[in-house]
Amino acid sequence: MRQGNYLQGKLYARRYDYLLREEQYCHYIWFIESGACRVFHYYHEKEINTGFYFENTFLTNLNSLRNNVPADYNIQATEATSLWKWHKDDLFLLYGQSPEIAAFGRQWLEHLFIEQEKHTHWLKKNSPEERYQSILDTQPDLLQRVSLTQLSSYLGISRETLSRIRRRLS
Repeated sequence: MRQGNYLQGKLYARRYDYLLREEQYCHYIWFIESGACRVFHYYHEKEINTGFYFENTFLTNLNSLRNNVPADYNIQATEATSLWKWHKDDLFLLYGQSPEIAAFGRQWLEHLFIEQEKHTHWLKKNSPEERYQSILDTQPDLLQRVSLTQLSSYLGISRETLSRIRRRLS
């Protein structure tokens, strides 16, 4: 068990730097102070983007972190990013020492699960055009901060389909 230095420190990631790669073991939780990261995996040599994270957001690979198994996705900076990181051993030690921090951790975990559930439901329930319109309505900054290729993958459609939808909605 690690001792004492709960906050591991500030980390600066350049665009395209990886915080975590598939098959590595995740040992950290990160907090994005500024910048952006994406979560993606490869399927038949194609990148599948499953999440984008921006300022004031925590991120990790929870399954790898908690179960000590290899990560099944990558976490990569998509722009210059300033982050804070905590090692999992230190975080678990803090949970044991502070009911407030443990409660915050549970709330964050619940929030993470709710967001994943909403995203899965959103992908299943809505047509590609409805998904894109939802991004326009609720996350217009996403269109400025991620590439069209990454966005189309996140929406579960080809880049060509995204281009057609964008033309129709313009």
